Amino acid sequence: QVQLVESGGGLVQAGGSLRLSCAASGLTFSDYYMAWFRQVPGKEREFVASISWSGGPLYSPDSAKGRFTISRDSAKNTLYLQMNSLKPEDTAVYYCAARYRYNVRYDYWGQGTQVTVSS
Repeated sequence: QVQLVESGGGLVQAGGSLRLSCAASGLTFSDYYMAWFRQVPGKEREFVASISWSGGPLYSPDSAKGRFTISRDSAKNTLYLQMNSLKPEDTAVYYCAARYRYNVRYDYWGQGTQVTVSS
């Protein structure tokens, strides 16, 4: 059974930092393209960043580039998102997702972790 469990969310002041983690189990982590998405109530889920099985990152130019860093630790089967210079508009539920190699859609999703940035 595949599980993606996010942690590290919370309340932070604008300009602060948080590091999100996503612990993966039940899958061969190195076979999966991993990503972070976020969602605000009433809006569609939004892509934040992704990382290939070889470690190549891709960032949303609108939300993440220059402030967020995605990384993965294959020894720990864990995905990370380091978020710096947080803004109130970064407030959302952040989701971890896994996609098997060249699949088009993401196969697995975590339950989400709330990030709230106060002004």
